[in-house]
Amino acid sequence: MAIPKVMGTELEYGITVKNDRDFDPISSCVLLVNAYREDHEGKILWDYDQENPLADARGFQVEGEKYTPNQQENIARNKTLVNGARYYVDHAHPEYSCPEVTTARDVVVYEKAGERILEMSRREANQLLPQGSQMLLYKNNSDRKGNSYGSHENYLMDRRTSFKQIVENLMPFLVTRQIYTGAGKVGSESRTQPCEYQLSQRSDFFETEVALDTMVKRPIINTRDEPHADREKYRRLHVIVGDANMSEYTIYLRNGVTSLILSMIEDGAISKDMSFRDPVKAIKDVSRDLTCKREIQLERGVRLGSVHVQREYLEMALQYTSSREIDDETRDILEKWEQVLESLERDPMELHRKIDWVIKKAMIEGFMERKNLDWGAPQVEMLDLQFHDTRPDKGLYYLLERKGEVERVVTDDEITTAIHTPPDDTRAYFRGECLKRYAPEIFGVNWDSISFSIGDEPIRRILMAEPLKGTKAHVEELLDSSRTAADLVKNLRT
Repeated sequence: MAIPKVMGTELEYGITVKNDRDFDPISSCVLLVNAYREDHEGKILWDYDQENPLADARGFQVEGEKYTPNQQENIARNKTLVNGARYYVDHAHPEYSCPEVTTARDVVVYEKAGERILEMSRREANQLLPQGSQMLLYKNNSDRKGNSYGSHENYLMDRRTSFKQIVENLMPFLVTRQIYTGAGKVGSESRTQPCEYQLSQRSDFFETEVALDTMVKRPIINTRDEPHADREKYRRLHVIVGDANMSEYTIYLRNGVTSLILSMIEDGAISKDMSFRDPVKAIKDVSRDLTCKREIQLERGVRLGSVHVQREYLEMALQYTSSREIDDETRDILEKWEQVLESLERDPMELHRKIDWVIKKAMIEGFMERKNLDWGAPQVEMLDLQFHDTRPDKGLYYLLERKGEVERVVTDDEITTAIHTPPDDTRAYFRGECLKRYAPEIFGVNWDSISFSIGDEPIRRILMAEPLKGTKAHVEELLDSSRTAADLVKNLRT
């Protein structure tokens, strides 16, 4: 029986400072992250001791140095937020990692809360810049100079499921899901085949099928084995192949369908061999096929279009769920998935209110027609970038949203609440509430632990190896009865 799919996303944002000849992305990221203020006080470390980025899911340890910043750099580069998220500097990008959630709808809520958090800190950071300079942020995946940055998804899986089985069954799904998860991109990059427009911002940058790295020789399936939970029971599947999506509908479908497929893999419900002969070539070919009809060569000799491949997965999912009791969200995901595939078969432009790459294409084509431009015009490339601008008054996606021209999944009130409130059905609740209540006594935090520094006592680390413990139902009474951090540590011992 598949385990519940605790999940989350990690978004690296593009950053620049307008009118700054000496722009330094790292110092700008540090300024941005530290510009964000929450009510709690305390200088809290991110606990790197609990991380091991060199562990490979195929059963070995990769050679290399594990980077651990010193205490001052750690505090400057990391913020753990009261909503359970992590907000930090990752290489030369600001990154927001949303708290662990259990539904695709909550992924939308907390990912969108992250957009607002970055916008709030951008405004504060701009107050500290020289007159005439302005920091700009983009929720996209490419700087147009050959550099790509990630939009990663994480899904909790049963460790008993072999990684080989995951790779074989998931690869064709990930290669083809971009027909409804792609963010859309004008042109090509990374020395790949030229095109006017393609479905995905990331597909040009994948060079191999399976590997550990996320920055060079990027793999379609990443092998990082860092569960952030009980290693004997769980695996965290780190999906790096997705785009940074603006559309709530796309985010919802992306995480909802993917988590369902992973449950099916755990339960042995992928009954058809959909393996591609050349997945790396296929992921680029699919991205360039705006009709979604180009056929891909499968290992078993047949050729199928990307929609057909997704339909095969949908049929297996319908069979899988027909003998199980499913919740309303799973039922809704299945319906939306089927409707989207039907539209893609008829005419992808039917999805101009729902799917990122179609929304963007329709917007750009309308502009090109009005201005009598072609795809090579510099204004068209600029429109692509402005679609992802995080400024609510300037970003073109937000403009479409205000005009009611895109379909929504959640409400503004839900997003606003999620900025300061953790989800109540995962351990993120305990993490966020501890930050609200005991921040001055918190020494360090990680996804699966919180460490307290109480008086002259040794540092006390509370482990949170079970992602579905530490929920509101599980710990609210404990927290309410613990006026101080010392009380909490004492009550946890008894």
